[in-house]
Amino acid sequence: MAIVNLGAIKFNWKGAYNSSTTYAVDDVVSSGGNSYVCIQAHSNQAVGNATAYWNIMSSAGTNGSNGSNGTDLTSTLTTQGDILYRDGSGLQRLAKGTAGQVLQMNSGATAPEYATASGGITEADMWRLTTAQSGGTNADITANLERTDDATFAKIGTGMTESSGIFTFPSTGLYEVSLNPYIYSYSDSNSYLYGYVSSNSGSSYTNVIAVNIGSSAGSISVMGIQSTFVNVTNASTFRVKFGTESMGSNSFVRGETDRNMTTFKFIRLGDSQ
Repeated sequence: MAIVNLGAIKFNWKGAYNSSTTYAVDDVVSSGGNSYVCIQAHSNQAVGNATAYWNIMSSAGTNGSNGSNGTDLTSTLTTQGDILYRDGSGLQRLAKGTAGQVLQMNSGATAPEYATASGGITEADMWRLTTAQSGGTNADITANLERTDDATFAKIGTGMTESSGIFTFPSTGLYEVSLNPYIYSYSDSNSYLYGYVSSNSGSSYTNVIAVNIGSSAGSISVMGIQSTFVNVTNASTFRVKFGTESMGSNSFVRGETDRNMTTFKFIRLGDSQ
């Protein structure tokens, strides 16, 4: 029976090229990051002699801008958590971010970057009136204010700062400011509690919230709720204050120190617009 020599029926991996090794057809070696397959049996024929003895099988990737071999990612990624990306010239390393940061595209939409997460509620605070505002008083509320301090209360973030009834914001953002008064009125048709906002460090204020409760027929005790959005574009110049107007002598705003009666709520909804 005739014997037919089929030669190698699969590639034979021989590792790194060695000039002292005799190679057969279909032997495969590595050199300089590339892989080569032998096409003619030989010894001491360099892989650079591609046309006669070797064909290139696979090539190393494009080198990175730091000169590292494109297939050796460990020379580019140096720290646990690093990310590899390509810019206009080659592979680049993006160092890992810090705890709580998110991955996003830069302002030019050309490369990834880490940034502090935005959005969500980062500030939420509540204050209350601790003593009733006397009947017939028509003025700004400048005293008897405290941050809610019940055992179950908690705020988010830094919270508001208050001085003589003037509230300032901890940071820029779009805030919901709510006025929740508890007004007692007896035979007074109108009792107003207002909320005012200033964007020029208190030089002038705008009336942005109004709650009107009253009864000319008899006594009434009602809790009202009203709110507005305040677009705080500069935390150092925006102010909020509250006050009464047209408050009859038989009406007053209720307040207590151990529970919420009249409250003022501040919630940062997102970034300033």
